[in-house]
Amino acid sequence: MTETTTSSSDSSAGSDSSAGTEQAGTWRDDFSRVLSPVFGSPQLDLVRGQGSKVWDASGKEYLDLLAGIAVNALGHCHPAWVKAISEQAGTLGHISNFFTSPPQIALASKLHEILDLPAGSAVFLSNSGTEANEAAFKMARRAGGGGRPFVIAVEGAFHGRTMGSLALTAKAAYREPFAPGVPGVVHVPYGDVDALAAAINDTCAAVFIEPVQGEVGVRTHPAGYLQKARELTRSAGALLVLDEVQSGMGRTGHWYAHQDPEIGEGVVPDIISSAKGLGGGMPIGATITVGAENTKLLEAGQHGTTFGGNPLASAAALAVIDTIETEDLLTHVRDTGQWLRGELEQVAVVKSVSGAGLLLGVEIDGDAKAAAARALEAGFIINPVTPERLRLAPPLTITREELQPFLTALPGLIAG
Repeated sequence: MTETTTSSSDSSAGSDSSAGTEQAGTWRDDFSRVLSPVFGSPQLDLVRGQGSKVWDASGKEYLDLLAGIAVNALGHCHPAWVKAISEQAGTLGHISNFFTSPPQIALASKLHEILDLPAGSAVFLSNSGTEANEAAFKMARRAGGGGRPFVIAVEGAFHGRTMGSLALTAKAAYREPFAPGVPGVVHVPYGDVDALAAAINDTCAAVFIEPVQGEVGVRTHPAGYLQKARELTRSAGALLVLDEVQSGMGRTGHWYAHQDPEIGEGVVPDIISSAKGLGGGMPIGATITVGAENTKLLEAGQHGTTFGGNPLASAAALAVIDTIETEDLLTHVRDTGQWLRGELEQVAVVKSVSGAGLLLGVEIDGDAKAAAARALEAGFIINPVTPERLRLAPPLTITREELQPFLTALPGLIAG
């Protein structure tokens, strides 16, 4: 939905290639001097974005097929999103949670609507996905009246990096440097219903599941798995928590992935965590309790946040939801995602495609990390999540015309 060529103002920002090289050296030096090394060395110094495109400090254009890891739902600088933030910033930016504001109430009301929540449900607004999962973890500790020591997560899961959400995250390399960590989390094998059934009993507080696991290459669960998880948790008096941080907000062509009949199988969870695309680029998270009994798991004073639900972030999230509705982006995501999947499956060096909508995993006959590096050099931002799998999560607004150059280039990017 943006021009495919760089405007004169874009090119003038870095038309001198030697100036771009000098500038790149400067920002890398500055980054290493003043910022934490936890993210490693950044690949680019990005200075501007518009629609599905971003530009680096040298003026080079890139097609953003990752969208801030499924965050920039409307792409970059969507007019409705910019307008909402600008107007709210000029009206009321932050207040303490001793008070509320119209955008906060309106956003929570809209989440009730799009999730078709029953009476007594509630929304707790925070700042990120890991915080949304931390709140859900605290609720789990009180499930069944408390005194249930175990929480179950699934191998391959990523739920965050703060201590509670880190315990839920499956990758040992993330958890081991911070041992002993938060106790009581058991990881069961992916897709194994028998293992799940064996782990759930009256000492289990909750089961955390991502309807679509993003960090292991974008995979859904085998048919019947979520239904069985719902049956087992309900029978044991445990909570079913669905982590929709990455898969929510239209990413799969439904507001939330579990609302897709093929993914969610009609399952109604007890708690939903949401973030990433919810704010379209503004930090926000939500922990959503389904039904009055689940809402009671946290009482006044038992949890909190300084910035959560502030007017600015709430206004941004409202703009995202309103734009998805007014531009019928759910239909667009389903149609474009189905087309993109079909095109990818025709590429000879692509072995398989997983996921739904515009959250796709591409298994390739080659080195994913090397392919991603070649893609970046060619002007495409993609993500190698495993040695042989690429993750694609472009803006929900992306068009087939914008995607076509990437599809044309892909065989060469993989083959090298």
